[in-house]
Amino acid sequence: MQFTIESRQLTNDVETKQTFIEAGTAGDAIGEFVRQNDSELVSLTQPVPGQESIATVKKNDSVFLVRVYAA
Repeated sequence: MQFTIESRQLTNDVETKQTFIEAGTAGDAIGEFVRQNDSELVSLTQPVPGQESIATVKKNDSVFLVRVYAA
């Protein structure tokens, strides 16, 4: 299944970046996103299936809000 990941840096006013990742679940998709970006998962909220998941990710001194949903 393909997931869309939208990340937005919270510490600067920067545009949202979209990434597409193939994974079995939203949790797997965010895990792959974190690995690919050499970052750290701070928190992850996974609502009922079919809804978007929300994560907070840290990389260096920046914090990102990340939305994960089926593409």
